[in-house]
Amino acid sequence: MEHHYRIDVFLATVDSQILEMKNRFKEDVIELLILSSTLHPKDNFQAFNSEQICQLANNFYSVDFTDQEKLHLRTQLELFQIEFSCNSQLQNLSSLQELCQVLAKTRKSMYYTLIDRLIRLILTLPVSTATTERAFSAMKIIKTCLRSRMEEDFLANSMIMYIEKEIARTFDINSIIDDFDKIKSRHAQFHMSHTVK
Repeated sequence: MEHHYRIDVFLATVDSQILEMKNRFKEDVIELLILSSTLHPKDNFQAFNSEQICQLANNFYSVDFTDQEKLHLRTQLELFQIEFSCNSQLQNLSSLQELCQVLAKTRKSMYYTLIDRLIRLILTLPVSTATTERAFSAMKIIKTCLRSRMEEDFLANSMIMYIEKEIARTFDINSIIDDFDKIKSRHAQFHMSHTVK
């Protein structure tokens, strides 16, 4: 009986968690996270790996780096590896945010421009993930069973309005009507003529 709870239930729970993670994170996302972790400064850059960092730039940020810059990135990484092993300011850092701040504060970001750019790109990952999560939450609210035949464009526009509702509240309805009216001439009149009493 004890074996059942300690082993069987535990393994079933772990399997369901692994399955949930696989469903939630696709292989390319997992690869992105693994490669990003090689630039993490934890334990004095113990996970640092120049090859994997270059692979990160090639596979996921190829648009952000030219071919020439990708070659220079390798050189910068080699110099940076020497730098962090002897520079006390780059040691005992616990996060990429701290590393980015130290590079900016010490002006090392001017010497390691490509590494700094890559770190800043990695730091935007949580923001883009949060936006995706918000989009899925919004989709569950907007696309109900009563609205199941909604076209993609209308759904996308409705989701943007829902997700960015703080910005949408600042819109002036009359200016929207005026813009819509100016697109082309229509048979129906959109706004009432303003009469002064």
